[in-house]
Amino acid sequence: MAPIKVHGIPLSMPTQRVLATLYEKELEFELVPVDMKAGEHKKVPFLSLNPFGLTPAFEDGDLKLIESRAITKYIAHQYANKGTDLACGDTKQKAIIGVAMEVEAHQFDPPASKLTWELALKPVFGLVTDKAVVEENEAKLAKVLDIYESRLAHSKYLTCDCFTLADLHHLPAVQYLLGTEAKKLFDSRPHVSAWIADITSRPAWRKVHALQKEY
Repeated sequence: MAPIKVHGIPLSMPTQRVLATLYEKELEFELVPVDMKAGEHKKVPFLSLNPFGLTPAFEDGDLKLIESRAITKYIAHQYANKGTDLACGDTKQKAIIGVAMEVEAHQFDPPASKLTWELALKPVFGLVTDKAVVEENEAKLAKVLDIYESRLAHSKYLTCDCFTLADLHHLPAVQYLLGTEAKKLFDSRPHVSAWIADITSRPAWRKVHALQKEY
């Protein structure tokens, strides 16, 4: 049994962030499926791992963590000498990576997640897409991507020429949106488009994508 356990499902975007980080760090782990349809995430014993009833929950020995971005930061620093260095550079560079991670969480993710729900997930559940919500959030996401386009003109990745957590955290929403009409927002920005082609082709992310297809 691997000491690291991830409780969740690979269709969950937050869980995908954690899985991608573990694969990048080449760490062994156990994925413990949570039956969301049966509401397992809202019941004991799962609530003892995450009292908010959300996936993923994470265990590394006696350490228990929740919140995907906090989990990825722990993995990157605890296992700094394993696999890909996802928090590279000196203190100043790490601060810049931290800023980019905050931008992803507070500027990119809100409109990207809403678009994912409206364009990628609602059709799966037989629900009607709200065109007004799509239009509003495409405009919001476009503004973020304009800033990214400018930044990526100067470096291969968002903070430097190394792939870091700041890039990795974008992968789940980006992957969903690539299969929707929102892909045009990426395609119309050549530096963003090249960045997305790069990060979505990483072997670690391909492993996560393969896991998704099993569910």
